[in-house]
Amino acid sequence: MKFSEIKGQQWIKEKLIKAVQNNHLAHAQLFCGEPGAPSLAMALAFATYINCTDKHDNDSCGQCPSCRKMDKLIHPDLHFAFPISSTKKITGKNVISNNFLSEWRTFISENPFGGLNEWVRHYGGENKAVNISKEESRQIIQSLALKSFEAEYKVMIIWLPEFMHPSAANGLLKILEEPPQKTLFFLVSQNEDKLLSTILSRTQHVKIAKFNNDELRSILKSKYDIAEEESAQLIQLSDGNINKALEIYNQSSLDLQDIFRAWMRICYSWDFTQIIAYAERFQSMSKADQKNLLHYGINIMHEVLMYQHARMHLSKITSKEEEFIEKFSKVLSLEKIEKISNTLEEGLYHIERNVNVKLIFTDTSFLTASAFRK
Repeated sequence: MKFSEIKGQQWIKEKLIKAVQNNHLAHAQLFCGEPGAPSLAMALAFATYINCTDKHDNDSCGQCPSCRKMDKLIHPDLHFAFPISSTKKITGKNVISNNFLSEWRTFISENPFGGLNEWVRHYGGENKAVNISKEESRQIIQSLALKSFEAEYKVMIIWLPEFMHPSAANGLLKILEEPPQKTLFFLVSQNEDKLLSTILSRTQHVKIAKFNNDELRSILKSKYDIAEEESAQLIQLSDGNINKALEIYNQSSLDLQDIFRAWMRICYSWDFTQIIAYAERFQSMSKADQKNLLHYGINIMHEVLMYQHARMHLSKITSKEEEFIEKFSKVLSLEKIEKISNTLEEGLYHIERNVNVKLIFTDTSFLTASAFRK
C-alpha cells in the first residue's frame, strides 16, 4: 500500500512523512476514523513508507524488496492482530490472528477499505461474537520479543482494538508504554471511545476523515468501474462510507430514484389502492433495499429543502433527480418538507427494529399523503 493509493488526506500523509524524515516516530499511534474511512489503508501505507529502502519525498518507492513484501502483506516484520471468532476448522486456543493470515491477506487485497462485517463474512465467522483475546495478547508480546528479520522497524498493526477483551487490553499496557527497541504499534480504531483510557493515553492520535464526494466518486469509477449515474446515488446514500456504498451497490438491483418518485406521486394523488399495492411491493424487497429506499427519500427531501432556500444541491445529483427535485419543491412548503422527512425517518427507525414492513410502509404512505394535503 502506497500513500498515492489513498484518495485525499494530504495533510495527514505529509504529517506522517515528516515524522519519518525528522526521526520523530511515536512508538504507539492510534489511527482513528469512522467506518468507511481509510484508517487501515493509511496505517499500511505508513508502515510501508517507514521500512522502504528507497523512500521518495512524498511516498514509498513501491519497488524495493521491502515494498514488494509489504504490498503482499508477507513482510516478516509486519505483524497483525484483528477481531476473530472460532470457525469449523479453527477453535479454542488456536483462534489467533496468525491462523487467519491467509484469509486476511486476501481480504485486504480485494477490499483495502473493508470493515468488520465484510471481514467476518470473508473468513466465515457469521453469527458469532468476535474479539481480540487474551491469548492473542500473549502472541503479540511473544512475536515482538524477537529481533527484526529484515527491516529497521517491526510494525504491529492492531485492527479494531475496541474489540480487545479487557484482559487482552490490560496485558498490552506495559509493552505499549515500553516496547522493544525499533518496534512500532499502529492501532486502527473505528470507535476510540470504547478503548481503555490507559490505552488512549499511551498512543499518539491520528484522525482519518471519510472520503469526500469527489474522492468517493473517483474510487467507485476507477477501482470498481461504477457508472456516474449509479455512483451519484451511492454517494447520496453512503455519507462518505465506501463500504456502505459498495454494500448498497452489490445488494440492490433496484432503481431507487424511479421507485421513490412513483411512490411520492401515488401519495400526492391520494390513491388508496396504489398505496396498499406499493406497501405490498415494499414488503417483498430485501431489508437492505427497504432501508436504502428510505435513506434515499430522506436525502431527496434534504435536497428539496436546500433547493428551495438556496437554489443549490448538497451533493452531486443526476439530471433526472434535479428535474424531480425542482418540480417537487413547487408543491412543498417548509412545513410539508419537515413532516415528510420526519415520517420517512420514523419509518426507517421502525424498519431497523423489525416492525411489520407492510404496516410501516402503509402508515408512512398515508402520513406522507396527509402531509401533501395540509
